[in-house]
Amino acid sequence: MTVETPKSLKKVSSMPVSSGKKKYKQASIASFFKKREKPSESTPERPKESETTLNGSDESLLKDKVDAPQQLVFKPAAEVSETKPVEKPVEKPAEKPVETVVSLRGRRRKNVNLKESDEEELDEDDDGDVSMTKRKRIRSEIESDSEDEYRDDGEAEEAEEDDFDKGVEDTSLNSQQSEADINNDDDDDDDDILEFASKKSKSKAVVRTPARKPVVYKPQQASPGTPRSMGRHTKFNKTNGERYQWLVHERDADGRDKTDPDYDPRTLYIPRDAWFKFTPFEKQYWEIKSKMWDCILFFKKGKFFELYEKDAHLGHHLFDLKIAGGGRANMQLAGVPEMSFDYWASQFIQYGYKVAKVDQKESMLAKEMREGSKGIVERELQCVLTSGTLTDSEMLRSDLATYCVAVREEPITYYDEDISAIPKVGKFFGFAAIDTATGHIDLLEFEDDEECSQLDTIMSQFKPTEVIMEKSNVCSLAQKIIKFNAQPEALINQRTGKEFYDTEKTFDELITHEYFESMEKWPVVLKSYYETGKKVGFHAFGGLLSYLQWLKLDKSLVTMGQVEEYNPIRSQTCLALDGVTLQNLEIFANTYDGTDRGSLFRLINKAITPMGKRKLRKWIMHPLLKIDDINSRLDSVDLLLSDMNLRDLLENELLKLPDLERMLSRVHSCSLKIQHFNKVLTGFEDIQTLVEQLSTFADLKGSLKEYLSEVPTSLTTVLKSWSNAFDRNLAVTDGVIVPNRGVEPEFDESMDRIQGIEDQLQEFLTQYKRLLKSSSIQFKDSGKEIYTIEVPMSATRNVPHEWTQMAANKSYKRYYSADVQKLARQMAEAREMHKVLEDDLKNRLYKKFTNHYNSVWLPTLQAISSIDCIISLARTSEQLGFPACRPKLVEEINPVTNEKLNGFLKFKELRHPCFNMGSSSAKEFIPNDVILGKEAAQVGLLTGANAAGKSTVLRMTCVAVILAQIGCYVPCEDAEFTPVDRIMTRLGASDNIMQGKSTFFVELSETKKILDLVTNRSLLVVDELGRGGSSSDGFAIAEAVLHHVATHIQSLGFFATHYAALGSSFTNHPNVKPLKMAILVDEDSRNVTFLYKLVDGKSDGSFGMHVAAMCGIPKCVVDSAAVAAENLEHTSRLIKERRHLHQSTNPVPLGLQSDMVRLVFGDGLKNSKQGTGESVRVYDNNIKTNVLKSFISVVNGLTV
Repeated sequence: MTVETPKSLKKVSSMPVSSGKKKYKQASIASFFKKREKPSESTPERPKESETTLNGSDESLLKDKVDAPQQLVFKPAAEVSETKPVEKPVEKPAEKPVETVVSLRGRRRKNVNLKESDEEELDEDDDGDVSMTKRKRIRSEIESDSEDEYRDDGEAEEAEEDDFDKGVEDTSLNSQQSEADINNDDDDDDDDILEFASKKSKSKAVVRTPARKPVVYKPQQASPGTPRSMGRHTKFNKTNGERYQWLVHERDADGRDKTDPDYDPRTLYIPRDAWFKFTPFEKQYWEIKSKMWDCILFFKKGKFFELYEKDAHLGHHLFDLKIAGGGRANMQLAGVPEMSFDYWASQFIQYGYKVAKVDQKESMLAKEMREGSKGIVERELQCVLTSGTLTDSEMLRSDLATYCVAVREEPITYYDEDISAIPKVGKFFGFAAIDTATGHIDLLEFEDDEECSQLDTIMSQFKPTEVIMEKSNVCSLAQKIIKFNAQPEALINQRTGKEFYDTEKTFDELITHEYFESMEKWPVVLKSYYETGKKVGFHAFGGLLSYLQWLKLDKSLVTMGQVEEYNPIRSQTCLALDGVTLQNLEIFANTYDGTDRGSLFRLINKAITPMGKRKLRKWIMHPLLKIDDINSRLDSVDLLLSDMNLRDLLENELLKLPDLERMLSRVHSCSLKIQHFNKVLTGFEDIQTLVEQLSTFADLKGSLKEYLSEVPTSLTTVLKSWSNAFDRNLAVTDGVIVPNRGVEPEFDESMDRIQGIEDQLQEFLTQYKRLLKSSSIQFKDSGKEIYTIEVPMSATRNVPHEWTQMAANKSYKRYYSADVQKLARQMAEAREMHKVLEDDLKNRLYKKFTNHYNSVWLPTLQAISSIDCIISLARTSEQLGFPACRPKLVEEINPVTNEKLNGFLKFKELRHPCFNMGSSSAKEFIPNDVILGKEAAQVGLLTGANAAGKSTVLRMTCVAVILAQIGCYVPCEDAEFTPVDRIMTRLGASDNIMQGKSTFFVELSETKKILDLVTNRSLLVVDELGRGGSSSDGFAIAEAVLHHVATHIQSLGFFATHYAALGSSFTNHPNVKPLKMAILVDEDSRNVTFLYKLVDGKSDGSFGMHVAAMCGIPKCVVDSAAVAAENLEHTSRLIKERRHLHQSTNPVPLGLQSDMVRLVFGDGLKNSKQGTGESVRVYDNNIKTNVLKSFISVVNGLTV
């Protein structure tokens, strides 16, 4: 039955931007209905009787009054049928002749009913012979607040044309799908009709990474309390709820419930009977989704990526994506255009979800060319995206590296063949980390202590975003350390033993998948680990490899071969900074909120390129140790500060460079867009130009000259071979690769074929212009129908009757002649085959480019990024304020024994460089002189009131040393010191709940590391050691540690304490000097004025009551506390005086007594277990001489 639309129906003034997949599909439905008058707020508008049904089937109604922008709202016909009838019937217009239409793909089209008014397009699967009213097209760009709306990629092109009326005749007019429909439900037209809300949805802007929000999902069911309706979507919801009841109570693939401890959230159990009810498309979807249940699955269908069922509801909950149902997918869905996939994927990832991308292996046309119109398009899992493994620069939110790490643990006896050997303490760890954006892999196997100290340092250096571990392998302490040092929203993946490849399985996978041509081509480190039997480290790499295979990233990343052995300390060439020191000194993040505000890295990070920023972070983790290397950097900094022409040249040229390092990784994986590949070539050409310009500067010196010489000389030759490899203008404008004529014969033949078909079409067009006597005839494309013949109305009377009409409006009609239709099909096939050639050509082009990765491209980028770091140091030195100076590093060596003498440092008027950074108002910082070693004592025993600035002095001294050994200026008038080999810190007093450690335990653990690792060239900072325990225990530990450090280790450093009596034991010690923070005290008002000056002497007290009063604690409370403190102090004084009387015959400090016993009855001046220097790393003749001097000095100061 054919239903005509009455002429008296008013046109819909404008159509909203559709959330559906075909804009013209929405319009065709809208054209069935008349635009109603605006209803009042109190009385809902009733639709007219003639608008309630169409073709006797349940169709949706268009709600005319909508909020801006307009949206379509559909109501089931059953609900509308109960409304009151229309008072005035609508006059039915006379019908006009219809013509048969055949589509380009050979489908039957519905006869077209021509009107004088503009008409809308119908989707291929809409039933009925109808005429559509004109609508006003609305052009809309896809933005962050409208990405959830469907828009066909051909709409932008079609919007420029007049609207045409298209109709399609379905092969079956039954309400149920025919078997052909079910088998062909994968048409890339994407025929699902979406249900829209009346209010425009807006996606939520995500600024920070929020916590994942739980969403309770249940298959949609009709509520028993609501009136039943037989509308299309209502029936779908009911059917959908019945078909997917097994989703209500989720189980994993092995049938385990969520309450089961072995439940695997990554898989889903689907009942056997459900598989028999699935359409081929549903089977294809659920075969993938059931194995990736914890991922958000973006499923490609036509020009859109769709989310189904649980994922669709999650998208609606988080971002207000519209939920639709009732289409041939048989599932509730939400979809986004393919061009906006990166945006929406990144939104889900920011919420902590994994995103799986399923793409079509071929287009619908290619499928038809291969096997006809039956079956569905083949799809495959293209990749899985997680927060720690992103590779696309458009999805990465930071220029800094993002790491995914794998950790493997084994007992310390793992390699022992003799089980009866002496028991050992500790454990082995294997560690593998990858920056997926660049393809760089760090590998390490190391032996660690029971406290996992080295693991703590490594994790604090990497700060991973994603961690891979085998279930029940890593101990609880190591897990706590990993989680504590990882990013706040890091993903922790617990893999099974089968998934975390062991050594042999890893070897088999490397050979089977042919990541490298042969074992001889393996990366040196990887080959060495396997051949030398470093099984724990190789096992960790296997866990990482397994995960990359699951992500579908293994081929693109492992084949790059960028595997290096990581050295966390580099004690021979670099200043060692452990994890605790990085945290205490706020090198990369502050201790207040964990951000980089006020951190040293934020102060120094003034690099221009992303590559430079990543390398600068490594420079800060590993400051230099050798004086020549440090001075070389400082020479280049001086040059850039004095020669502005050179500096301007470098800065201007580096500003042009994109992130070439990450782009090279995408070139290797053949996933880089051709427009971006042109940027890569342009970037290297800019580098070549920069190198040529720098060669004209004769006064280059220091590291700058060294880095420039590291740029390969072959760069110019290799770049020249790429200058004319393809048409770079077309690559930028059209995004296609067109090689020069003669370079690719097969490509030339394909181009000739396309051009030949184009010429034939133009010949036919010329004939038709003469035949119809009109010069206005032209070819027009409309969606998939290309080269339709557009004929003006004035010439349509001469159109041959055998032509097939495709569409029409009031000004034109579009036709296909048999010849043109055949040629159009040939053109479509030729273009499809040419696209395959283009992709193949791009892959071969990228592979050829990657052949020079290690020899040309990577060394060039490493040199440029190092030059960028020098620029950053120069900028930082310039912005430190006044005064700032170049540090002077000296080496103290005994000319007789050639042994290194103890270190020293001297800073005059030193300031903390990060003090005013990030604050809105500058505050005056009180500088201080810091002198340790040489003529002064090695250790400063620092006392003073609370909040007097002790911790600031400690931190700024360490930061000044780091700045100088990186190669930067120091914020002081003068700086001179010997290179420091290690900085160790013990600051603050707090427990560590994440690692399960109490306050006192944390103190003693860090103290043990200090005593084990520091040397006479180390810088040591200890703040209030012992306050986590009782007063007596804390005092005893503090005294013993200070004696051991000052007498035997002889490190430089500060020892801050509130134990006023601690200094009495070191009155005559030559390596300990009492220091204090100066203050002014008003006893009457209990007011303390902090002067923030470091001066010699012992503090008169901690002035805790004064600070309490200044903080606003009630006076009565402070007075009571003062009385209690006075009584306690008086009692303590009496006890000490009585003890002094009883011990007056033996006033020797306990530390000296212990040393004398070891010296006489033990092993003497040795660092053995019973020697005076037990566990001291460096105990040479120089140190032993100083030990004896200390003994003599203390003994001479004794009074009998």
